[in-house]
Amino acid sequence: MSDKPVRVRFAPSPTGPLHMGGVRTALYNYLFAKRNNGTFIIRIEDTDQTRFVEGAQDYIMDALAWCGITPNEGPGIGGDFGPYVQSERQAMYMPYAEQLVKDDNAYYAFDTADELNEMREQAKQMKMPNWQYNSVTRMSMKNSLTLPADEVEQRIANGDPYVIRFKMPRNVDVRFEDIVRGWVVVNTNNIDDKVLFKSDGMPTYHLANIVDDHTMEITHVIRGEEWLPSAPLHILLYQAFNWEAPKFAHLPLLLKPDGNGKLSKRDGDRLGFPVFPTNWTTADGELYAGYREKGYDSGAFINMLALLGWNPGTNQEVFSLSELVDVFTLERVSKAGAKFDADKTNWFQQQYLRQTPDNMIAVELRKYLATTKDDQYLAQVCHLMKERATFIKDISEEGIYFFQEPTSYDETTINKKWKENTTEIMRNWLAQLKKLDTFTASSVESLFKSYLETGGLSIGAVLPIFRVLTTGKGMGPSMFEIAELIGKDETIQRMEKGIELIAALKA
Repeated sequence: MSDKPVRVRFAPSPTGPLHMGGVRTALYNYLFAKRNNGTFIIRIEDTDQTRFVEGAQDYIMDALAWCGITPNEGPGIGGDFGPYVQSERQAMYMPYAEQLVKDDNAYYAFDTADELNEMREQAKQMKMPNWQYNSVTRMSMKNSLTLPADEVEQRIANGDPYVIRFKMPRNVDVRFEDIVRGWVVVNTNNIDDKVLFKSDGMPTYHLANIVDDHTMEITHVIRGEEWLPSAPLHILLYQAFNWEAPKFAHLPLLLKPDGNGKLSKRDGDRLGFPVFPTNWTTADGELYAGYREKGYDSGAFINMLALLGWNPGTNQEVFSLSELVDVFTLERVSKAGAKFDADKTNWFQQQYLRQTPDNMIAVELRKYLATTKDDQYLAQVCHLMKERATFIKDISEEGIYFFQEPTSYDETTINKKWKENTTEIMRNWLAQLKKLDTFTASSVESLFKSYLETGGLSIGAVLPIFRVLTTGKGMGPSMFEIAELIGKDETIQRMEKGIELIAALKA
């Protein structure tokens, strides 16, 4: 690694909501920076104004904040290398583009869109469907390499539209070492003369990206593998400017869970899981669900993402963000795409819920309930229920009997367990409970065992019905702990009501 202080950036475009693949890229940048005592930067790359979406930048910043991916520098944060929005840096790019032209590494091109389309059509008719503006074809086009110098100057002075294209050298092998993929070699004959500066006065991604990374002193570029085909051009641009290139690491794709190909919004819609960190509403009011609003813990979401394409080299799967910082290395990032697994995501959510202190869950649980129960009671409910829940709202739904008496009874349990003598057995058990002075989980359990032994009864003849009468459910946490928590009076009242109701139905 270079002796320079590590500086990395996450550079999203505000063309829509932040896909979970983008969140993972931001996460890996963040983890790498923190692991190496470096600086993590957010830079908004909005050079493509035609695809700009109102509200997207705010969404990106809010989503990253929810994930705990906090930048050291960026929009609204500040730093010594701003502005951190490319459109606010617009004035600085043209001199760099003109320097490339002056050094014969780029050229002005005056071809209109119609002329370019005509060339592509002619090539198609000549059985050359993949026509490119490159080292061969450029000499038959309208540009500063084919037009007289005075005409070029006149066209520019007249305000004729033009772009600046990179002058791709012919038949040169571009080599660079990628931290994830090893050595990459691409011949320039396979690359066209990319536009660096557009006729609207804005740089393209390629130029702005290189200039910004250099002027912001970025040491490592960690980005998705969709940018790998652009990397040779970027290497050549660094060479053209005589600048030291950063280290590159191109991350594997997130793949759809039921086949090959990149995970998309449509896959989430089709299979019923979010692909965005937080809710996103389109300009026409269409809502796309986010992990936050679905009830996921941000730590569980981040934990899941970290392990999609990276492994720690151990069997550990559950990590806090600080633990990820301690163990993350780019060398353990896989080259292969990582298949998303919604069930595994829910498993991470379950692990995080179980590790969360009961009193913290209770604060969130109250949002789902209309109850006068105190915080301690809610925390006890969370303690009993969280092992069986995935989301906090599950506790409120599956454990509703902690807050109100049953309004229905599990039919499967009643049909299977309610025998001819069940009414008598439960009335006798109720009579025993009424005599109990100290009503705790241990005292109820002790009495229960004694009742079974005295009556020669099996657990299955009593406990399932005791549960369904008290809770309405066929399963759940310890019935003795449930009884203690809801209390003696409530337990007896529910049993009295339930016994008579079900006995009447079975009569």
